[in-house]
Amino acid sequence: MREIVLINITGEDRPGLTAAITGVLAQGGVNILDIGQAVIHDTLSFGILVEIPASAQASAVLKDVLFTAYELDQQVRFTPVPEADYQEWVGGQGKARHIVTLLTRKVTAEQLHRVSSITAKYGLNIDHIDRLSGRMPLDTPAELGKGCIEFSVRGEAADPVALRAEFLSVAQELSVDIAFQQDTIFRRNRRLAVFDMDSTLIEAEVIDELAKAAGVGEQVIEITERAMRGELDFRASFKERLALLKGLSEDVLEEIGAGLRLTEGAETLFAELKRLGFKTAILSGGFTYFAHQLQRKLGIDYVFANELAIVDGKVTGVAVEPIVDAQRKADLLRQLTEREGLRLEQTIAVGDGANDLPMLAIAGLGVAFRAKPLVKQSAKQAISTLGLDGILYLLGHRDREGSD
Repeated sequence: MREIVLINITGEDRPGLTAAITGVLAQGGVNILDIGQAVIHDTLSFGILVEIPASAQASAVLKDVLFTAYELDQQVRFTPVPEADYQEWVGGQGKARHIVTLLTRKVTAEQLHRVSSITAKYGLNIDHIDRLSGRMPLDTPAELGKGCIEFSVRGEAADPVALRAEFLSVAQELSVDIAFQQDTIFRRNRRLAVFDMDSTLIEAEVIDELAKAAGVGEQVIEITERAMRGELDFRASFKERLALLKGLSEDVLEEIGAGLRLTEGAETLFAELKRLGFKTAILSGGFTYFAHQLQRKLGIDYVFANELAIVDGKVTGVAVEPIVDAQRKADLLRQLTEREGLRLEQTIAVGDGANDLPMLAIAGLGVAFRAKPLVKQSAKQAISTLGLDGILYLLGHRDREGSD
């Protein structure tokens, strides 16, 4: 009679261990039903589920495994698995799978406890836990830390809306980000990434900076804030703010452009996206003058933004159609997707304001980046803790996979 046995081996990691153990199993004509291995701080945890055929003596095979492991200074545990339990396990492989990603400056036990407790509460089983971030020195300053833990979970959440709400609540309480997404073939096969510009790729709202130079800073900033929160129609607010810039000297543009700072992680993100074969685009309600500067600096493929009309060296204050508003951003994402021969599931959209929500909603991965509360709650995913390069973790990208 065949036997199914789970073999667990633990001890100091060393070369040749897997070859030695599987060599013993090969001599017994054993079939491998499942296998997994992890090494944490040079300590090995190796599991292998085997089917020992009726023609072989299970006790002899397992005795040889035990002896070989002893020679390699490893500990071994054998667990018999009833065939009915194995068949039930096989039947569960068709269940839906999701990825839960924890993003934080420093990983703590409290964070892992809260995330794993919520997944269990909603009926999800954790299959794998992986660290995607690199190893951080103990004395790394808090603001420079970067941690990411990925959970692969199986099953359907009992209440997906409530699950996401709890993740969002815990994220705010612990100052972390928690992403929850379906694990599909498209997750690591995305090929187009589009970005808002102001307060996303750069740490400023350019129209506010122009307004300060024009002496109408407070008026424009107030309108901008209300528009970003979704309290005002973007088109109307854009025209209102632009009109206040009438007469501003063209010379101011170069000065403001030179002082714009890239958002944390932007250069790393775009270097990796380019290496991975992505096409990238700016879809911005800001101005092409500044968007083209970023295009040159980051190697961006497409730019769609608003033209800043200038006559005789002065800003006219008149909007040039078509205005890149919320609907146009979504339309442009669809057009670029079609142009590149892709599906929307293969796209990423990143933005921080209410006018970004339509494009975030239709993208395969929509990320609200350091966004206003309304946008954070409405978007599929949100990142507020780390820089833009944190988006790579949502693709399953490990730090060690990065370019040199």
